[in-house]
Amino acid sequence: MIAVAIDGPAGAGKSTIAKTAAKRLGFIYVDTGALYRSIGYYVIKQGKSLEIKEDIVSCLSSIDIEIEFVDNEQHVILNGEDVNASIRTPEVSIAASKVSAVPEVREFLLGLQRDFAKKYNCIMDGRDIGTVVLPNAEVKIFLTASCEERANRRYKELIEKGEQVNYEDVLTDIQKRDYNDSHREIAPMKPAEDSVLVDSTGQSIEQNVQAVIDVIKAKVPEIK
Repeated sequence: MIAVAIDGPAGAGKSTIAKTAAKRLGFIYVDTGALYRSIGYYVIKQGKSLEIKEDIVSCLSSIDIEIEFVDNEQHVILNGEDVNASIRTPEVSIAASKVSAVPEVREFLLGLQRDFAKKYNCIMDGRDIGTVVLPNAEVKIFLTASCEERANRRYKELIEKGEQVNYEDVLTDIQKRDYNDSHREIAPMKPAEDSVLVDSTGQSIEQNVQAVIDVIKAKVPEIK
């Protein structure tokens, strides 16, 4: 199986770009961020503190996570419930960053992620896919963009969903997420040494998808 690891900060377009590239190449797309979001969502729903590691860890024994694909679209099933729509809020985004800093949470999800890479040709995106989850992936990409552009993309996305937000708050959330993700003690976000940098700033979705596909084909020539 061929594994493609795409890492990078929040709002860089990883999910959209990876999903589109995977569809064109006939690969399975695995959104690992959704897994951490689902755990963060569960911790919030249980009324536990995201600031207390023991509170987060105590929730893991009550969590069952599965990934299902419907028309090639990933759905996260949390304790039997499809939570795809519920885990895409700014609050859950911050929660995901906090729970992802807990070693027990990362270990809890590690096997699930690696199993997919063994079973399918896949593109998997996250923060530490190329450095920790799939260190032997055939292709590693670090996808980034400026903070301002990432905040603007996220702001437009939330407004289109009808949410009441302002740009400055979204920018602050992005900056907090970047800091948390890159400064955590366990598996901090950073480019793998053998990754290829793709900067999506100022580029269209189509340009970024093509850039990613070009990198994959250059690394794995047998992919047509």
